[in-house]
Amino acid sequence: MDNFDSLEPNILVESLYLYRKPSGQAGNRWSETERAGLFNRLVALSTLAGIEYYSESRKRMRVFYESSRVIDNPSNKNPLPDPVYAEVPASLTLYARQKDLTFVDNIYRFDFQAGTDAIFFMQENLTVMSTRMIPAIGRNRLRTIFALIDTGDSILLYAAAMARTASPQSMSDRIGASFTNRAKAVIKWFTDGYSN
Repeated sequence: MDNFDSLEPNILVESLYLYRKPSGQAGNRWSETERAGLFNRLVALSTLAGIEYYSESRKRMRVFYESSRVIDNPSNKNPLPDPVYAEVPASLTLYARQKDLTFVDNIYRFDFQAGTDAIFFMQENLTVMSTRMIPAIGRNRLRTIFALIDTGDSILLYAAAMARTASPQSMSDRIGASFTNRAKAVIKWFTDGYSN
């Protein structure tokens, strides 16, 4: 709620999905090995490159991230390999440089938190996001939340995007629809990786 209150968003979209575990894992809580695998999937930010979402404005599938890389820090922007963890850290901060075909080249902070039955991250933009050279979302004005919750037979996936845009209402509506479809694309990216 603090994130919502401090941001005062004029766009808020939420998605909730129930992903049934494969038959061999149904009914069981995550083992430490499975938990580490799920966490490593989430921090493998380079694998977001090339995923697609349905563009409301173009009425077709479109590449979401043209490129996505973990970087050392927002100043140097030196690319790093995706981290891999044998044990899940309780908290972690990563920085990423992601080139989006709509909002072009931006820097983000990812804050991860992990518990026994849940893994959560929040993504926040550290640069102004522009579309067609027009500033659409100011620095630190977009927060995306993604949570995985182990329910035994399934994994509950929650995604939310909230933003304070500098755009007219007509553009804000389009951005909201776009965020919904982008959330679906990220959930598909995660579940495809989990299934494999």
